[in-house]
Amino acid sequence: MPTFEQLVAEGESVPTDGWDFSWFAGRATEQRPGWGYAALLADRMSRASAAADLQTGGGEVVATAPRVPRQFATETWPPNAALACRRLPGALVVQVAEHSPLPFRTASLDLVTSRHPTYTPWPEITRVLRPGGTVLTQQIGHGTNRELSEFFLGPLPPPRSTVYDRRRTLGDLDVHTLTEATCRVEFFDVAAVIHFLRKVIWTVPDFTVARHHDRLRAMHDHITEHGSFLSHSRRVLVEARKPLSTAP
Repeated sequence: MPTFEQLVAEGESVPTDGWDFSWFAGRATEQRPGWGYAALLADRMSRASAAADLQTGGGEVVATAPRVPRQFATETWPPNAALACRRLPGALVVQVAEHSPLPFRTASLDLVTSRHPTYTPWPEITRVLRPGGTVLTQQIGHGTNRELSEFFLGPLPPPRSTVYDRRRTLGDLDVHTLTEATCRVEFFDVAAVIHFLRKVIWTVPDFTVARHHDRLRAMHDHITEHGSFLSHSRRVLVEARKPLSTAP
């Protein structure tokens, strides 16, 4: 069985590019929401003629769906944008700063998608959608992996209502689906915890192995005693449509 030091070294060495979580196989698990985002994405993409996937990461999720005649993707981090260009041949991948306007013409898209964005530009999405166009997104809910965050940071304020917060930000879009799920997340060794915290950086802001060495040792001892560390993610499914134009 690997020692604590060996697991720490492994967790620090794994590349964090992209949103491919296959490295975690056998080391961590995350329950999926019952709505099946990948199947919903495939269905909506199969009926679209012009679509954009926002904060696509390395294009891992949208690459599993049918291609559309005019396909676009945006990404904020250059290494991920390079991965997406290779993974999505035929699509135009654009590197865009997180809070910048979307690089698409007004009313030019009939589908906008995004899985686990760190920021959702709802007014910009409304602008680029055609009347009757759809936005489909699976979002990270408030309080996701709270147990993991509190293990390193101590007690945190109670999470606010994610569904209420999302509904308030949707503006003029007509809500079709707005629902939330709580899912089990289980880590089976401290290397998986380290890699996750290096990859999903908002879980423990400013995480480093050196800064959090004592808590990592405590995490290793907890997993050794109990077999795993249990946390929970919160996921929110949003599907909304831009109203049809009522102009004469």
